[in-house]
This record gives sequence, structure tokens and C-alpha cells, in this order.
Amino acid sequence: MRNQLAGTAGLLRLALRRDRVMMPVWVLVIALLVLSLPASLESAYATGDDRARLAAAMNTNGSLRALYGPVFGDSLGALTAWRGGVFAGVLAAIMSLAVVIRHTREEEETGRQELLSAAMVGRRAPLTAALLAAAVANAAAALLVAVGLAGAHGAAGALALGLGIGATGMLFAGIAAITAQLTESARLSKGLAGALIGTAFVLRAAGDAGSTAGDSALTWASPLGWLEHVRAFAGERWWVLGLFAATAAALVAAAYALAGRRDIGMSFLPARPGPAEGRIGSAGALAWRLQRGGLAGWSLGFLVAGAVFGSMTDGATQLVGDNARTREIIQRMGGQSALADAFLATMAGMLGMVAALYIVSAVLRLTGEETGRRAEPLLAAPVGRLRWAGGHLAAAFGGSALILLLGGLGLGLGHGRDVAAAAAATLVQLPAVWVIGALAALLHGAAPKYAAGAWGVAGAALLLGWIGPALNLPQAVLDLSPFAHLPKLPGAQDLAWTPSAALVGLAAALLAAGLTALRRRDLTA
Repeated sequence: MRNQLAGTAGLLRLALRRDRVMMPVWVLVIALLVLSLPASLESAYATGDDRARLAAAMNTNGSLRALYGPVFGDSLGALTAWRGGVFAGVLAAIMSLAVVIRHTREEEETGRQELLSAAMVGRRAPLTAALLAAAVANAAAALLVAVGLAGAHGAAGALALGLGIGATGMLFAGIAAITAQLTESARLSKGLAGALIGTAFVLRAAGDAGSTAGDSALTWASPLGWLEHVRAFAGERWWVLGLFAATAAALVAAAYALAGRRDIGMSFLPARPGPAEGRIGSAGALAWRLQRGGLAGWSLGFLVAGAVFGSMTDGATQLVGDNARTREIIQRMGGQSALADAFLATMAGMLGMVAALYIVSAVLRLTGEETGRRAEPLLAAPVGRLRWAGGHLAAAFGGSALILLLGGLGLGLGHGRDVAAAAAATLVQLPAVWVIGALAALLHGAAPKYAAGAWGVAGAALLLGWIGPALNLPQAVLDLSPFAHLPKLPGAQDLAWTPSAALVGLAAALLAAGLTALRRRDLTA
């Protein structure tokens, strides 16, 4: 066994060095999401009676329980765990799958793992190093959350919440380790693991919507439901952490067993052979084929999310009631119109910021095709770089419009109001989404080694839009996000389209600069 782990320490150092930017950013985002909540909740619900009324109202509102889960206590710590625990767990899960697959299947796909394995590297060393890298990231996030909350809200609850978030991340690291063995490409591995994260969220949401105590079988079927049942700051259930540990250990053992039964570069679910000549007749058609699976998943997700957000509107406005601070936060995010319109505008803005993640992933498919050495054979044929890139960019920019349209349709249908107005509220987010997509295209064209930085831009916009108003950040800081300059629909009285037109012009300029740089540089080796 020792020989099979030879070289693990060196591979771990290499993984941590490669992720020296990405990993700290993920950890800080998770920690800031949780640590920013107590101050926001205290400003909105200053007294114990206010918090008790909030907890009672939440537990009688099925649609909001589906989003956040039931409330198990009315202290600031318990409300922090309720408001941010599940979302922090989701972020930890996404971070973990990104780290594990990056240092396993992606290394094999690009051929780097074969070169490393020619040295003194054991058969199970790459998987072990990837899991240890994920463990370092999750431990750091857990530590920051626990230390940040312990002083003011109690060490036991802070430790339980931090460990719960870290344990959720490690459980999904085990899942990602298995999907990396099953599929031949990093993209499919991430897609399968991401689908399982979405399934876990849906199971938890369905269970919590139907049960005020969170004791539904559907809730217990989801690891995110287990995170709720740690009950940080509300009579901690430490034994649930043992459930996380046992399941994660079983998943890791399964991943090791699978890794020992295949050769490097192979998988248990081999890719289907490509179509015969004639079914794909152009670079654009090939790009569409490569992008359509991801687009279908995002489209379904936006339609469902829009319907859920729309159905929450009446309950959310009743929950806010006369709470001036919460009303101010929602109106700052969604405009100064009627509260229901402001809430819908807020949800439309959230869909727009999430759509920025889609367009970045779609644009950076260009980088994946290039670093995976699949672009070079294609460009050796009579296919120009602009035609090759144009197919992927059309799927990215057109796909973002499609998913926002479907999100708007879901928003209108879920609320039972004018569907056209709800669709307009989401489509108005397109200029900001396109700016971020165009920036990703510029980074790919001019500096492909740093193209992943587009994720940081999209994440920063999401963080500013989600947490910034709750923290009462200065408007000058919020204006750093392109989404801050868009009309707040529905309900806006004075529509100023100049900022939107300026954003479209900026996106066009960035896109043109990126394509020009792509034409002039060499392909990534």
C-alpha cells in the first residue's frame, strides 16, 4: 500500500500551488457568506421577540422553508445557521468537486498524469493528493466559520456549523472522486457531480416544504438535510457528523476500489463514438453539440428556480411585514417599487447573476478544448479561428438569453402574474451577463493561462449583489458590479436605458478585443 501512495506529498504540494488563488477565494467566499449574516440579521431583527416572530413565520411558510429550511432556534447564531448553512454547504460541495476533478480526471484528460506517473508516483497517489487538497480547503473554511462565530455566539454552535459545512464538502469530494473514475472527461465528471448536488438540494427542499420539523424522509435522504440536522446553536446533534464521516469514508473507499481497476485515461463509462461525417457539418454545429447538454441542464434549472422564486413572492412579502430594515434591503436590491415587485426584481437579479456563471463556463469551454488539444486538429482543417470560437460564443451568449427567458417564464408562472413582465425582468439582466462573458472571452484570447480569473469576476458580482445590500455597503462599491446599473424590473417607473446600452457596447468591445487577440497568438501548448 505504501508503494501505491508514493509521491502523494509532492502531488499535494503541486495541487496546493496550482490552486493558490482559486482555493483561498472559495474559502473566503464561504466564510464571508456565513460571517456576514449575524450583523445583517441583528440590524433587521434587533430584539428577541422580533427573532421569535421571524422563526414562527418561517416555519409556517412552506415555500420559504423549501429555500432555507426550518428554523430550529431564534438566537442570532441559530438564525445564521438557518439562513446560511445550506448555501455554504452547497458552495463547499462545488469547491470540493472542482478541486478533486481538477487534480484527477482533468490531469488524465490533458495527459499530464501519464507524465507524472512515469516518475515514482504510486497508483493511488493522485486521488489521495486530490482528496487531501479538498480536505485542506474544507478544513480552512470550517476553521474560519468556527472561529468567526465562536466569540459572540458560542463555541459549541460555531464548531458544529463549521464542521457541518466542512463535512458536507468532504462528502461531495468523495462523490466527485467516484465520478472522476466513471467518465472519460472532466466536463462529464463535473456535470454528473453537479447534478448530484442539485438533486440533494431538491430532495432537501421538497422534504422541508412538506414538514415544519425538517423530519421528512426526503430531507434525511439529502446530505444537505443532514447539515440542517446538525442543529448548530439549537441543541447540537453531534452524531450527525458521524453520519457524514461514515458516508464520506464509504465513498472514498469506493473511489479507491474503482481507481485500482482501470488504466490511466480510461473510465467505466466510455464516451460514445462521434457521429458519422455529415451529421456535424461545421464548427458551429460541433460547438452546439458540445454545449447542448450543459445548456439543457441550465435551462431546466432556471425554469424550476424561477417557478420556486415566483411562488415565494407572496409569502416573502407577508414575512417582511412592517420590518423596515428587511424592506430596505429588498428594495435596495430590487428597486423602490411596491414590495412584491421589488422582491420579483431581486429574484430576477439573482437569476441574472447566476446566469453569469453559465456564460463563463460556456465561454471557457474554448479554453478546455484548446488545452485538451482538441482544437488544434480542428484548426488544421479549413476552419478559421474565428469560426471555431464563434460557434462556442454563439452558444454561450445565445444560451444565456435562453436560460434567462426560461427563468422569467418560471418566475411569472410561479407568481401567477404577467409572464411577459417577469420575462422582461430577467432579460434586462442580459447586458451585464454579456459583459462578464465578453471579459471571459478576452481573457481566453489574450491570456489563456489566466482565463479562469473570469470565475472570480462572476463570483465577485454574485457576492456584491447577494451580500452587499445586506451589509449596507456604499453604493460606490456596489456599482463595481455591472448588475448595479440595470433597470429594476418589474415596477421601475423611470427606465434609463443608457447604462444598459453602454454595457452592451462594452461587451461588444471586449469581445472584439478577445477575438483579435485569439487570432494573433499561438495555441496553448
